[in-house]
Amino acid sequence: MFDIHRKSVQFGNKTLTIESGRMARQADGAVVVTCGETMVLVTVVADKGAVARPAQDFFALSVHYQEKTWAAGRIPGGFIKRETRPSEREVLISRLIDRPMRPLFPKAFQQETQIIATVISYDQVNSPDILAIIGASAAVAISGIPFVEPIAGVRVGYIDGQMVINPSHEEMEQSRLDLVVAGTASAVTMVESEVDFLTEQEMLDAIMFGLESYQPVLTMINELVAECGKPRWSLPPHDVDTALVAAVKERSEAALRDCYAISEKMKRYEAVAALRESVASGFSAWPAAGGGVTDQSGTAREIFKSVEAEVVRNHILTTSGRIDGRTLSGIRPITCEVGILPRVHGAALFTRGETQALAAVTLGTTRDEQIVETLDGEYRERFYLNYSFPPFSVGETGRVGAPGRREIGHGKLATRALTAVLPDQETFPYTIRVISEITESNGSSSMATVCGAVLAMLDAGVPLAAPVAGIAMGLVKEGDRFAILSDIIGDEDHLGDMDFKVAGNETGITALQMDIKITGITREIMAAALSQAREGRLHILNEMKRVIAAPREEMSLHAPRICSIKINPDKVREVIGSGGKVIRAITEETGCQIDIADDGTITIASIDAEGAKAAETIIRRIVSDVEKGQVYTGKVVRITDFGAFVNILPNKDGLVHISQMSNQRIQKVSDVVQEGDTVTVKVLEIDRQGRVKLTMKEI
Repeated sequence: MFDIHRKSVQFGNKTLTIESGRMARQADGAVVVTCGETMVLVTVVADKGAVARPAQDFFALSVHYQEKTWAAGRIPGGFIKRETRPSEREVLISRLIDRPMRPLFPKAFQQETQIIATVISYDQVNSPDILAIIGASAAVAISGIPFVEPIAGVRVGYIDGQMVINPSHEEMEQSRLDLVVAGTASAVTMVESEVDFLTEQEMLDAIMFGLESYQPVLTMINELVAECGKPRWSLPPHDVDTALVAAVKERSEAALRDCYAISEKMKRYEAVAALRESVASGFSAWPAAGGGVTDQSGTAREIFKSVEAEVVRNHILTTSGRIDGRTLSGIRPITCEVGILPRVHGAALFTRGETQALAAVTLGTTRDEQIVETLDGEYRERFYLNYSFPPFSVGETGRVGAPGRREIGHGKLATRALTAVLPDQETFPYTIRVISEITESNGSSSMATVCGAVLAMLDAGVPLAAPVAGIAMGLVKEGDRFAILSDIIGDEDHLGDMDFKVAGNETGITALQMDIKITGITREIMAAALSQAREGRLHILNEMKRVIAAPREEMSLHAPRICSIKINPDKVREVIGSGGKVIRAITEETGCQIDIADDGTITIASIDAEGAKAAETIIRRIVSDVEKGQVYTGKVVRITDFGAFVNILPNKDGLVHISQMSNQRIQKVSDVVQEGDTVTVKVLEIDRQGRVKLTMKEI
């Protein structure tokens, strides 16, 4: 019989419980994290075989977050009634778990490791993503798999001027901040946020508030480890041949400085790659300890990487200079172009140094809204951004097809940055699709996407509340020395200690994402990075405004014209007609796309403005009521002995009695009118039964 271990802690105004020993007992580590009636099962398993595959130089960690619809008492929509490929939300939460966890596995540990977080119960109140982060940390901590220290996570909201821990979905609707903070007991290692123009100081306070808030959870995880944690795995021996290290450094250090004096990315990469192979080939016959020789070229390549990092980092810290010759706060040259694609509704090409984003906007109607299915049910998105990172953007060949996790993550970050400035439905009744094709990349393509998307939407005439810009910041820290870098390039990203992306304008921040590779980053460093980022994004924003500062007054000729009218909901059936006959007739006659909501909102879309006006006129006639004394022009639809019936409004006929046809006496109705004639009439009376009496005499 297995023992069940359970720990609970007060987490904000809720109770958080972690249980181990009941489920998934054959995994290396497994926990169930519960808050309210939301439960997440998290497991971790590591390959106990070979240390690593041949030539493997990375940690093969995979994280899979899964939302099962049955957990919320739902059945999947669509034709296939089971969960299939991961949704974008599942991919994004998988990344939320991966990013703070990955840096805390020892470098010497390279066994394939898999973390799976499965939502097994969902109460539609307590979000499972924070529980999954906490559960992943707890599962690894008790598994015995080498891990530096546990992490925890928390969501922070900002409601009525107050910070709130793990707000409910209803509370989040009132929040100006959606911030996820994760990290260790001493440092924040990951931040993801969507913001409604909070200041740098408010954001810094929120991050520190998150750090303080998750401390009780870390204490609980450590208590669970003390109670049921497995013995730590022993790491493979890593004997360092100091003579080999010194030899590689001697043969490569000076030449690497020359390579990194080359500012152009592709030429620098070619020079570094050639040097790496040249140095490695010199160690294919290195003297072995017991005599003879061994091939140490692979080890030499690994040492070369560390020398490369040392050269770049020391240069930055010692000289405050950078690979491409900029100062620490310098921004790469910026070029902005708009209106470059004649058939799209709005387009822009944003180039910053060797990073370039081609952004395009397509405007549509409510039929083009994206339908998203989650555990909370279906909802619709009227704004969505698709980010693509083709392999040619970095001069490589590679997989082309469905978006990868990185592309989904970067697209979501750009979406968060733009959400706060989008117009509401009443102001701009369009569905907005933005695409960002990265055509060149040397760092910060997600922030180039933010800038390009803003330019493209302004070019399309989208009335944004204000333009925003984005910038990626970096950090190099050795001991007490540190340098904050603005607008980092690719080398500064992977050789540095921080990737810190900030979007916003002079008013405040709209999105912030931070990944830190080291511990010990202080509040002062973060404050300095936020301040320097503000200066950088305002510079970028000014460069964008030189090209286009406000939405165009005239939309593209190829964009649909949309107008909305509101009618009495009781009249909707009259506009639709029996079996949709009336609405189809209007669509065929005018060429418009017409959408009708149950609340009486009718949206008319057409590239032809005259067609849209004609459709609106027809609909208004259908829903208008006949008024006594009003004059109408209509068609004679039927003749009888006693008079003629005239259609004065769609689906509304009135009778002109023979006595009301002329001031002179007439013998037959047909002497005055024929079926199909167009006549002008005036409403004499509407009786209690709704019958309309008309006259031609007074006209």
